[in-house]
Amino acid sequence: MKYRTLGRTGIKVSPYCLGAMMFGAAGNPDHDDAVKIIHKALDAGINFVDTADAYSRGESEEIVGKALKGRRDQVVLATKAHLPMGDDPNQRGNSRRWLVRALDDSLRRLQTDHVDLYQIHRPAPDTDVEETLSALTDLVRAGKVRTIGTSTFPASDLVEAQWVAERRGLERFRTEQPPYSILNRGIEREVLPACERYGMGALVWSPLAQGMLTGRYRKGRPTDGLRANRGYRHLTDERRLDTVEQLILVARDAGISLTHLAMAFAIAHPGVTSAILGPRTMDHLDDLLAGAEITLTDEILDRIDTIVPAGTDVGALDMAYNPPTIEHPHLRRRLPHERSAA
Repeated sequence: MKYRTLGRTGIKVSPYCLGAMMFGAAGNPDHDDAVKIIHKALDAGINFVDTADAYSRGESEEIVGKALKGRRDQVVLATKAHLPMGDDPNQRGNSRRWLVRALDDSLRRLQTDHVDLYQIHRPAPDTDVEETLSALTDLVRAGKVRTIGTSTFPASDLVEAQWVAERRGLERFRTEQPPYSILNRGIEREVLPACERYGMGALVWSPLAQGMLTGRYRKGRPTDGLRANRGYRHLTDERRLDTVEQLILVARDAGISLTHLAMAFAIAHPGVTSAILGPRTMDHLDDLLAGAEITLTDEILDRIDTIVPAGTDVGALDMAYNPPTIEHPHLRRRLPHERSAA
């Protein structure tokens, strides 16, 4: 496997990163089986593993910790914090108070004294980015973290964080983890260019568009009950289903599966360092690894551009981050008395 440099950190990582979100109660609850999946990925040359404290409320980290016993030094280990880990309102977010505790909890579950990459899982508009960077800087200096990153940050937030770090002499965010697939190319407009400008590595999640680019979900076919019941509304989005039908033809003409087309596309962008795999079973991993050496020709990439133009999204992922101004209508509407005055 050919390794890539993670931004300007000097850390070498595989173009496929093993995501551990599906290990634990939310996906595969069999710890022994999950450990075997992790070991097979490592044996195949993947040296990058990404998890988060919120994945199955810490269970994913526990599984990863078991799997890395005796192999920790050969793995670039990444985890994240921000999402709720309890009912207490302070058991979440990007404050110093929470991040210091969250990291200690993650290290205990992972059975290690440091993580190579510590990421802020989501932006927190109510927390000054200097507060977050200051806490992360102290964790780096304490030897508990090697480098820091973000996940789903808008380009403007990435730039602001870089400026704050430079002016205050704090650690800079070195990576960003955004959603990216053939169906969701919006980050090509500003996020990926910002990452390239500031030397940030990009490890992209959901390159299979939460399952839509596996060929499993087709127009006119019933949606998988499990995912439908969890609120995966994008699986019934007619625009996305129509686009998948067109992409299936592209994959057939290229002589590869839709899954392999999607994964090869995700790592073809020069701004992308690694694409995160999220296997739940050994069969899922085997299928993904089978396409690891596939590269797409300019002709195929041109056809994809025709179907989904660069920098555009076909619908949206249900798990995608929306800033408060998009999430809450009252933040983008004048008060009634202000409207009448105008």
